[in-house]
Amino acid sequence: MNRSELLFLYDVSWTNPNGDPVDENKPRIDEETGRNIVTDVRLKRTIRDYLHEYREQEIFVREIADEEGILQDAKHRAEDFLLIDGEKVSKSQIKTIGEMKSIIRSNMLRDCIDVRLFGGTIPIEKSAKEKSSITLTGPVQFQFGSSLHRVKLEYIKGTGAFASGDGQTRKTFREEYVLPYSLLSFYGIINEKAAIHTEMNEEDVSLLIDGMWNGTKNLISRSKVGQQPRLLLRIVYGQDGFHIGELNKLISFTSEKTEEAIRHVTDGVLQIAPLIQKLEVEREKITRIEYKIDEQLITSSDLVAECTRIGIEATPLEL
Repeated sequence: MNRSELLFLYDVSWTNPNGDPVDENKPRIDEETGRNIVTDVRLKRTIRDYLHEYREQEIFVREIADEEGILQDAKHRAEDFLLIDGEKVSKSQIKTIGEMKSIIRSNMLRDCIDVRLFGGTIPIEKSAKEKSSITLTGPVQFQFGSSLHRVKLEYIKGTGAFASGDGQTRKTFREEYVLPYSLLSFYGIINEKAAIHTEMNEEDVSLLIDGMWNGTKNLISRSKVGQQPRLLLRIVYGQDGFHIGELNKLISFTSEKTEEAIRHVTDGVLQIAPLIQKLEVEREKITRIEYKIDEQLITSSDLVAECTRIGIEATPLEL
């Protein structure tokens, strides 16, 4: 497996892409720049849920509740993978906590795609006196996503369907904060060295990319409907240990409208000249570029034609 970088753009319309629970669940906005922020945790949740629900992949990080509705904690979730020859065994059957860690680690890496992709720190407890953890550095890491323009925060208040209490004739009120529009950019890197330790392979990377694009498209909930993937690039390198870095800093979005007035991806143009220039400088280190571009996204030049011009193979992603 070779090192590679990811650049992913998606937009949201009249939704809250990532609420801040300590600030009335408002969309996260950088006060200095006025740009919308989405955490890497939110993107990873999107990918996990899609792979589990649509691609039937097992994931470690998911809510599992017992018959009384009590959620499973991380230690008990880890014990779901205390298996020998496919059969569950008890902690008392294991001689040492080191052996317990080894069994759980092996089974998790075999079964859980999110551990292979994102790693994690998993607590292990054999007894009250025997505690440890499994720590795996994920080969796939994302920076926080950020909008390519300033956004406008809208406060919406409406009435609910039910009465506000027993014997009341007034209905409840619904209050929420949304963004009329935000075009978000995520940058990520796939570390080929960390992939060795989590046993991640190219098939896992293909599922990751599927989860980014189609997971975003399939976020069909009241707070997330209206999200649309617009661009996904994967740059695969041939030189060991090399990557360009910060691909999201090499693009920008320009519009004749004021930034807060942008309401659709067709309201502006994605400027990619700095990205093309950097690709041309580093073309000898690049094996190929994989891409998916939404037909509504307007770019300042044809990405595929530019790659052909500078001698880089550009392969469409089948998503």
